[in-house]
Amino acid sequence: MSHHSLLTVEQLQCRLQERQVLDGISFSLQQGEFIGLLGPNGAGKSSLLRCIYRYYSSAENAIRLDGRCIQSIAPRALAQDMAVVLQQAPSDMSLTVVDVVALGLLPGMALWQRPDSEAQARVQQAIADVGLAAQQHKQLAQLSGGEQQRVHIARALVQRPKLLIMDEPTSHLDIKYQIELMELVRSLNLTVLASFHDLNLAAAMCDKLLVLDSGKLVANGTPKAVITESLLSEVFGVCTQVGAHPQNPEHWPLVHYFYADRSQTS
Repeated sequence: MSHHSLLTVEQLQCRLQERQVLDGISFSLQQGEFIGLLGPNGAGKSSLLRCIYRYYSSAENAIRLDGRCIQSIAPRALAQDMAVVLQQAPSDMSLTVVDVVALGLLPGMALWQRPDSEAQARVQQAIADVGLAAQQHKQLAQLSGGEQQRVHIARALVQRPKLLIMDEPTSHLDIKYQIELMELVRSLNLTVLASFHDLNLAAAMCDKLLVLDSGKLVANGTPKAVITESLLSEVFGVCTQVGAHPQNPEHWPLVHYFYADRSQTS
């Protein structure tokens, strides 16, 4: 893995409607890393990602992509280097699956160009990779929420970005597709920053984890270093036992949650 920092964030501040939502966030992503973003609701996860993909403006030098200030990059050039998959991605519901996935070709094409055979093959491969080959001619409105999310992930794969931003991309998916899609993304050798709610999925898929709490970065490290019982208690307010995952005990923590005692029945 290269040691080149593809993305650097330095002392990022973000205020929305007079409320400080991000306070002094600093971290970097090395090229090829898969980093997970964790935190309770309202911690600032989506706000951080929105600053990075420039939905929110940020200070001139707070975010740099491949050494360039992100605010100075032209929109078309930024779209060539960064793809974004949102929790509920907007799209024209009358478009077919293949039409939506083909939108990922646009940043790399001139306005007058038509997709060549290689580009069309990329679209077909991405659709197959997310398990939607049989539905490719259906309209987006005919698909379930989980299937729609797979379409948007396929569109991002077609884009071939340097950096893939994913905001809770698996929240509407069945467990099978959560695992399969994250394994697929891992196999692409992209630099990925993705937010998660599922701590065990994040721990198994990510090289490093960032944890936000009330707009501050409170942990940054390997899954085994970050996922501890004390952190989960302090940040998420849950009682847990953290053990080792049987598949990879040296690197993957496994979180067991404690629930209200229902062992006694009346």
